[in-house]
Amino acid sequence: MEQAKKTDRPARSDALQNRERIVAVALAELARAADVPLSAIAQKAGVGQGTLYRHFPSREALIMAVYQYEMGQVVNFAERLLEEYAPDEALERWLHRLAEYARTKAGLANAMSDVSSMRNCQGNEGYAPVIAAAQLLLDANARAGTVRAGVTTDDFFLATAGIWLIDFSSDWQPRLDWLVSFVMQGLRAGAPGPSPAR
Repeated sequence: MEQAKKTDRPARSDALQNRERIVAVALAELARAADVPLSAIAQKAGVGQGTLYRHFPSREALIMAVYQYEMGQVVNFAERLLEEYAPDEALERWLHRLAEYARTKAGLANAMSDVSSMRNCQGNEGYAPVIAAAQLLLDANARAGTVRAGVTTDDFFLATAGIWLIDFSSDWQPRLDWLVSFVMQGLRAGAPGPSPAR
């Protein structure tokens, strides 16, 4: 029985390493070409197609795993910003980073546009990480009184919808700067300010 336990651990470790390698290769390949064949991803990851399909039974499952990995990076960035900056500045910097990230990641701008157009974005688990990051930042701002009261993630993504329509093949930076500034001015307008000390 003890021998079985010893052999299980390396098998689980190998499976995890295979999964992480597949996601890493898919991340790079999908950024180059959205229609890259799964067989090419498996080959570059050094695994058989059977192994790829055991971890990701469909193309959609693999793309979602890549998306969730990238969104995890967005969440981590939000947490780091809150450690370094005032909540409203952290929110502004995060929004800039999210927009610039969308510029370099195939399909992310479209995904963010989908979030913005959803009536209740909380109901879609696929977007949960980025919604959680926005909620984290909005909660910090609510506690600090640095944005207007009652702003929800639905409100926030609706307000930022124009950002995901920017043509990143043109002179996009001034337009992005203006839109982010415009959104932040609206969020800061009517902010209650810090609660008075008791």
